[in-house]
This record gives sequence, structure tokens and C-alpha cells, in this order.
Amino acid sequence: MSLVLYYHPLSSFCQKALMALYENDTPFEKHLVDLGSGPAREQFLKIWPLGRFPVLRDTSRDWLVPESSVIIEYLEHHYPGKTKFFPDDRDRQRQARMADRFYDLYVNVPMQKIVTDRLRPAGKNDPFGVEQAKTQLRTALDMAEQDMAKKTWAMGDAFTVADCAAAPALWYANQVMPYASTHKNVTAYLQRLLQRPSFARANKEAEPYLSMVPK
Repeated sequence: MSLVLYYHPLSSFCQKALMALYENDTPFEKHLVDLGSGPAREQFLKIWPLGRFPVLRDTSRDWLVPESSVIIEYLEHHYPGKTKFFPDDRDRQRQARMADRFYDLYVNVPMQKIVTDRLRPAGKNDPFGVEQAKTQLRTALDMAEQDMAKKTWAMGDAFTVADCAAAPALWYANQVMPYASTHKNVTAYLQRLLQRPSFARANKEAEPYLSMVPK
């Protein structure tokens, strides 16, 4: 097996990379990283000192590929399949990358800020930062609501890298700050994503770990 993914099923960014691998039935080996375990964390830091996952190792080329968006682009180039994650047209490629960054930076990141603040020790919380994150998340959801009014996927009719980013980000955002009653288009989009076999699989694999997510 030439591809090894260092990941955790609960991580939204790892789910994003998993979706790309599952979309094209790309053979790979899973290496689950428990950052709460001292030895496992130390071993992973030797591979990627920044300690953030997912990280993909391609042993056939002796390449280490970090970051979910870069992993998907790497798979598109070296391990293509039936699903193309980036359009052929250069302007459409740019738009797909922008949509990918939108869901990563303006949905996923503020959602994670809200969640991680709940994990902080008593007296170490950041209420101002959480309110900023909630405001940014609401703004992003409002923008997505308008954008998804007449589209099936983030880029229209074709499933792309942007949808891999959107699926876990929107799912977790709905758990953290439910939006079904206020954002009908986004909710319908999330339901389509949940019916996509690649996300359904990644989402199901996270279920045993959901108790770790603070309410």
C-alpha cells in the first residue's frame, strides 16, 4: 500500500480528505493518530512537527503531503478517478479553490473555535473570541444560503473539492449552532451531502467518537 493517511475520524479536516479517497475508491492505509496519547503524539510529531492532521504519506514517491486541500489536489494529480475535484477551466478552478477556502476558513475554523473553547479548563475560556466566531459563522451561513439557492453542489452540477470541504464543516456547524430553521438552502445541501456515499461513510466512522465533542 503506497498511500498512508495519518488522521482521526472525528476531525472535520480529516473527513474532508477521507471523502476524496472514498469518492474514487483510492486504495490507502489508515493510521489513526490519538493526540491524547503521549507516545502516539510523539510519534506523529516526528512525522509532522506541527502536529496537525490529516497528513498523507506516499511511500512510492517518498513524499509527505499535509493539509486537506493539498492532499485532494495531490490525489487528483497522481491518483485520478471518476470524480474530478477541480474543473478543467482555469477560472472555474480558481472558483472551486475559493469555495474550498470559504468552507474551511469561514465555516470550519469558527466552528472549531466554539468547540475548542468548551474544552478549555475553567477560567480559561475566551467568551469574546467565541462571540466573534459565532458572528463569522452566521455571516458565512447567510452567504452560503444565498449561494446554494439554485445549485446542487457548491460549484453547480459537479461535485468538487469544495463539497469535500463543505460536508464536515456544515455538519459540525449544525451540531454547534443549529441552523435548520433559518437556513433552508444550506440544510437541503447538507442533506444531499449526507446522502453522498463518501461523506456518509466518513460521517459514520466518526460516530463512535462523537461523545468526545462537548455540547
